Amino acid sequence: MVLRTLVTLAVALPFAAGAAATPRSTAEEGTEVVRFTDPDIVESSGLAVVGGRFVTVNDSGDSGRVFAVDPATGDTVGVTSWSPDPVDVEAVAPAYVDGGPASEVWVGDIGDNRGVRDSVEVLRVPVGWEDATAEPARYELRYADGPRDAESLLVVPGTDELLVVSKGVLGGSFYAAPDPLVAGQVNVLEPLAPALGVATDAAFFPDGRHLVVRNYGAAAVYTYPGLTQVGGFDLPEQPQGEGIAVDPDDPTAVLLTTEGPSTPVLRVALPDDVRAAMETTPDDPTVGDPDAPGADADPAVDPVGDALAWLPWVVGGLGGVVLLALVVTLVRGSRRG
Repeated sequence: MVLRTLVTLAVALPFAAGAAATPRSTAEEGTEVVRFTDPDIVESSGLAVVGGRFVTVNDSGDSGRVFAVDPATGDTVGVTSWSPDPVDVEAVAPAYVDGGPASEVWVGDIGDNRGVRDSVEVLRVPVGWEDATAEPARYELRYADGPRDAESLLVVPGTDELLVVSKGVLGGSFYAAPDPLVAGQVNVLEPLAPALGVATDAAFFPDGRHLVVRNYGAAAVYTYPGLTQVGGFDLPEQPQGEGIAVDPDDPTAVLLTTEGPSTPVLRVALPDDVRAAMETTPDDPTVGDPDAPGADADPAVDPVGDALAWLPWVVGGLGGVVLLALVVTLVRGSRRG
């Protein structure tokens, strides 16, 4: 029992230390909007709202398919399938045509837990209100700085500009895909700026000037295109919080999903201080405007800021190593005894 407790502490300590040091507000517990009723939705790993329907995808291990769900009942009203099966689907985001919403979504086959994939893939998949089979357009992506695990895909509202957020334990990064993407060739993802650690999903606000990134227990709001963090807040406890979308009926609230069968979609209002920060922060064009002051600097590199942000995680990690060493010592001692 003691050994099990020590192992649990060793694993949890880095996350607890980093989370405790991240400044953020406390959001409400969340209101249940609906529950997914489809027994095939067991690992909701991303969320988008398209045509008044919730659209979600299962985590790795599922076939290629997206689920369109009626937000009033939680019932699946259409499944779009494709083949061949993906490697590791993790994200879904709305697509646009001529600046307006389309009956399509971008699906991110971007998971890479071991960091070994030479390239990943995004697909543009039609979403209907009945079951269908599609042959979606596919685009190969490769990170400029080597393989990365990722679960977050965003599309700038009204465009086909794609962003990916890597899932780094010590902090992730925003990456920009080429615009337009070109089928049949490798499209290189370029790093932009640091992002929330252990990111599991992300979404744009309708204004196109702000976006939100979530992990298992917290969320952070950033400006766009500057990608400056302006606020953060805790999320309600979920078994394994994965998906996030902005409520189309109230852009001051977000919708959350989690893995597991028959799980609820939660609605969470942004804390007052986060909303105030979004309303009062000026545009930060450094990343998007090549003529802006400081735009020639590498926005993904901030040695001092990154070091300070990662310090609690490093300290927690060292504490975890010490605890693991203690576990090993105890195990060896018990075997000798």
